Amino acid sequence: MTKKEIATGVAHKVPEDLQKTITSSPKALSTWEDITQLARNEWICWIESAKKVETRNHRIERTRNELIEGIRRPCCWAGCIHR
Repeated sequence: MTKKEIATGVAHKVPEDLQKTITSSPKALSTWEDITQLARNEWICWIESAKKVETRNHRIERTRNELIEGIRRPCCWAGCIHR
């Protein structure tokens, strides 16, 4: 199996679980590749800021669904502190 490389954020690399989820959906991947590095950074940091595994998994699935819908940044989150 070939590992698909996808675009990263500014301060964060794409974690494997997120990469696997995004690449499983052509529409999510298309949106991911179309958003800015800063926007990708926001999604990644939002996911990595989860304290519980359940929350992280929920955020990864929500990211996929929202990218499919064309949403370009996570909603209701203060933003990445690593910018």
